[in-house]
Amino acid sequence: MGTSLYELIRSDIIAGVYRPGEPLGETALAAKYGKSRTPIREALQRLSDERLIERTTRGVQVRVSTPEEILDIYDVRITLEGAAARSAALRRTDLDLVNLRRAHEAMTAYSGTTGSERAELNRVFHEAIWIASHSPTLLDLLMRLNTHLIRYPTSTLTHGERWERVLVEHLELLAAIENRDGDLAQRLAEGHMSGARDVRLQMYGATPDPA
Repeated sequence: MGTSLYELIRSDIIAGVYRPGEPLGETALAAKYGKSRTPIREALQRLSDERLIERTTRGVQVRVSTPEEILDIYDVRITLEGAAARSAALRRTDLDLVNLRRAHEAMTAYSGTTGSERAELNRVFHEAIWIASHSPTLLDLLMRLNTHLIRYPTSTLTHGERWERVLVEHLELLAAIENRDGDLAQRLAEGHMSGARDVRLQMYGATPDPA
């Protein structure tokens, strides 16, 4: 089955092809994707339901999340990441460990400083934990939450020594999951995401731009 129009537009929004606040006119979208306006409207409705776009007096645009909303996402994600890490420690398989180690090794091998590349490597590691939790509900919720964070190009992973700290925290988390220590894995994951939230707060203090 081919990629749906909804998936194409959604992917472009997440990839930053369309930035927060950018208008999404039906005519322009129809021309770009080679579709009529009816399926465009249907795709936009699904994206609106997912809160990736919003309807304003000027038309449809990519949704702009306020700093308060982004920080609220972090607060919810702290709890969910802790639950996923605990579940991963208790339910992980040998294959899960292989995927987690590979994801961590890819991060440690990366010597660049590009925020988007660091963020992608970090996402792969976290997704490996979510998958290792073997909880479809946690996986779905965390994927949805993460969608609203990755639309913003400025990453916490380029702030100060955050990248170096993340590598250490990930290694500790990996060890807890490997040792099936659910309590420790949960505490480490919650502390890890709390640190990301605190760095985001520092970044907000430097600039009013939620990106």
